[in-house]
Amino acid sequence: MIPAKPDFLFTYIEFFDSHVIYDILFVPMSPKHKPLVWWHGEVKSPPFSNEARLEAGYLLRQLQAGINLSLPQSRPMSDIGKACHELRIVDENVTWRIMYRIDDDAIVIAHVFAKKTQATSQAVIKLCRSRYKDYDNACK
Repeated sequence: MIPAKPDFLFTYIEFFDSHVIYDILFVPMSPKHKPLVWWHGEVKSPPFSNEARLEAGYLLRQLQAGINLSLPQSRPMSDIGKACHELRIVDENVTWRIMYRIDDDAIVIAHVFAKKTQATSQAVIKLCRSRYKDYDNACK
């Protein structure tokens, strides 16, 4: 039952799949959660599998809620800058990386890529540094 004066807006959908009806209630992010700023990159299927896309969404939502992630899901990337990390998403045939920074007011995503080697390339590190510098300049 919907309250007469809801404290929040929501979206309710119903869909049919394989003879099952699913009811889903989407509740918006709490004001205490940090927004995601997609400065560059995206997570979608394809190229991500549905499972990897859902895992990425779940981990990003934890970051928004202020939960500190550690290995194996996330690793600090001090070579890029303060509060920079890489989110690790293991997919069917590839391991995805989401490069993010935790700011006071947002989670800023600078790059999403398929990682093919054990070490993060210097080109990716330089690219992320440059994107964060551009972001910081744009926010001034």
